[in-house]
Amino acid sequence: MMSASPAKTAAEHLLVRAARGERVERPPVWAMRQAGRWDPEFNRLREGHSFYEFSENVDLAAQASLLPRRFGVDAIILFYDITTLTVAMGLPFTLAPKIGPVPDKPIRTAADVARLDPRPNPERFRHIVDLLTRVKRELKGELPVIVFAGAPFTLATYCIGTGKNLVATRRFAQENEAVWESLLDRVAEATVHFLGTLVNEGADVYQLFDSWAGGLENAEYQQWAHRYHRQIFSSVTEVPRVLFVKECPFLELAATCGADVVSLGVTHDLAALRSRYPQLVFQGNVDEKVMRTGTPEQVADATRRCIMAGGGQRHIVNLSHGMNRDAPVENFEAYIEAAKQGLRP
Repeated sequence: MMSASPAKTAAEHLLVRAARGERVERPPVWAMRQAGRWDPEFNRLREGHSFYEFSENVDLAAQASLLPRRFGVDAIILFYDITTLTVAMGLPFTLAPKIGPVPDKPIRTAADVARLDPRPNPERFRHIVDLLTRVKRELKGELPVIVFAGAPFTLATYCIGTGKNLVATRRFAQENEAVWESLLDRVAEATVHFLGTLVNEGADVYQLFDSWAGGLENAEYQQWAHRYHRQIFSSVTEVPRVLFVKECPFLELAATCGADVVSLGVTHDLAALRSRYPQLVFQGNVDEKVMRTGTPEQVADATRRCIMAGGGQRHIVNLSHGMNRDAPVENFEAYIEAAKQGLRP
């Protein structure tokens, strides 16, 4: 275990300062799904527990969230799932192997939507509040804590049982327009409530995941994604706000949604966008495939090239997507070590 740094206020943390666009000594580094199945220690901790059983156990989820600290990451993201919110709203989910979250009763009617609580009592997601409290207590100010939520579009696709199947999602939206729009509205209201609660409880940064919105057409993106990003980011403003849309083709819209930080994928030219949008902080964009299939030397090289493209400022080092379960531990170690070297030769 690495020795603890002196306690810091949120405003002093490297990642928080970078997210606010302040000048930093080096770009901070973390990774989506940095607490996950790629880590043997995580698998040992989770052994014998179903996903929701594990994530709702505050002691185990806190240990899982903190595991990446031993590698030297610059932030801790809490371990839970985006469907935590819909469960609190009244829609239970099961995590199906090789499929993902599956609703016990997919949303089909206006009555189904009406049964979802748009402002669930925080007691219904008490395990997340307690997890945040526990992790912050364990960290003693050493690192900032990131919380997250699924954006309305992506979360709504899980509520109707389509997930990343955009053809099925479009079909549902066309055949059930009023139900679809009311579902998006209700999830958006609940998301503001959920993130606002966690920020009030001490979260230092939040990230909004709209993983499947990058496959939409421009008009769909504006109607089903962008307007809700703007609503959420304009409603919860007290901490830095990060938008993640996997390989988002709508950078002009992402740049105007109210996020302080926009995540990039492998299809984006970080250096070019750094010049085009000097007011934004960018996150990314080391290819997760290199992390999964490359050697530690290749990972380190990709990380150094990413930092060079970012120019050392207004940049948070991350991956194009989350850590894959097949990524070797040695590659994650090489990634963190190279990132912490910054622009040093």
